[in-house]
Amino acid sequence: MKSQDYRFSVAPMMDWTDRHCRVFHRLMSRRAWLYTEMLTTGAIIHGDRARLLGFDASEHPVALQLGGSDPGDLATAARIGEDFGYDEINLNVGCPSDRVKDGRFGACLMAEPALVAEGVAAMKRAVKIPVTVKCRIGIDDQDPEVALDTLARGVIAAGADALVVHARKAWLNGLSPKENRDIPPLDYDRVYRLKAVLPDVPIIINGGITSLAEASQHLAHVDGVMLGRAAYQEPWRLLTVDSELFGETPPHATMKDVFEAMLPYIERQLAEGTRLHSITRHFVGAFHGVPGARAFRRHLAENGVRPGAGVNVLRDAIALVDDRARTAVAA
Repeated sequence: MKSQDYRFSVAPMMDWTDRHCRVFHRLMSRRAWLYTEMLTTGAIIHGDRARLLGFDASEHPVALQLGGSDPGDLATAARIGEDFGYDEINLNVGCPSDRVKDGRFGACLMAEPALVAEGVAAMKRAVKIPVTVKCRIGIDDQDPEVALDTLARGVIAAGADALVVHARKAWLNGLSPKENRDIPPLDYDRVYRLKAVLPDVPIIINGGITSLAEASQHLAHVDGVMLGRAAYQEPWRLLTVDSELFGETPPHATMKDVFEAMLPYIERQLAEGTRLHSITRHFVGAFHGVPGARAFRRHLAENGVRPGAGVNVLRDAIALVDDRARTAVAA
C-alpha cells in the first residue's frame, strides 16, 4: 500500500462508529480511510454476515477490522471480508475491553507476538487485499521499546502491509477500558522511533490527536494519522481533511451540504426499517460551538427517537442552526 493512502483515517470505535457513521464521514472526505468497528472471527464465521458486514458502496475505501487469535479463523474471516468487497483487513491487537481479554484477542495479544504474526501470515495467504495490524505500544509491565519492536518486526516479516499504533500502553490489570483511553500517558516519540527503524513500512499514529493541525505535525514523522474521538465528537473537522492534507477539493463545502447529500441514504434506510435515531445519533457534534447547535441537538434527541420519525426531523433540526454558522463550520 502506498503510504499516501493512509495519510488520514478515522479510528473504529466499538459502540460508536458503524456503517451509518461511515457514510456520514465519507460525505466529508473522499480520501479518509474508514474502518468498521471490531468484529470477532466467530461472529463473522457463524453469525448473520449480511447484517454484520453489509456496507454502502459509497464507503470505499473501507477496511474490516477483525478481533481474533486463531490463525485459521482469521484466514476464514478475512476471506469472507474480501468477498464482501472490503479494501483491507485490519487485525485489532489494541482493544483493552474485558470481553476482548476474556476472548484472547485485542490488546492481550501484545503478549503473544508470535501468534499475531502467525495470524497475519494466514490472512495474507487467504486474501489479495492488504492486511494491517492495529496495536498499542505495549501492555502492563512490558517495556514499550521491546514490546512494540518485537510485535512490529514479527507482523511485518509475516507480510503485514502497514501498522497502526495507538501511542499508549494498555493496562489490562488495574484500569477499565474507558480509563485506558486516557490515563496511560501518550508516547508519540516511541512511534516516531518505530518509523525510523522501519522506514519502508507505512506507520500510522493514533491516540489523543485532536485536530488537523496536530495531524500535520505528526505527518512530519510518520506516514499517516488516525483520529478517533475528535473525528466522531466533532465531525465538522473532517470537512477540511481533503483540502488540508491532500490538496484536493472536498466533496462538500459545508455541513449543510453534507446533510443534503445524506438525505437520500437516510430515506433508503428508513424504508428498510432502520430507525432515524440509529443514524442521527452520529450527528450530535456536527455544529459544535455555533449558534443554534444546542437547539439542533435537542431537536434530534427529542424527536429522532420517536416511532416513525422521518427525514423532516433532521430538516427541522438543521433549520435551527444559523445559516452563517453553517459556512463558518467549514472554515
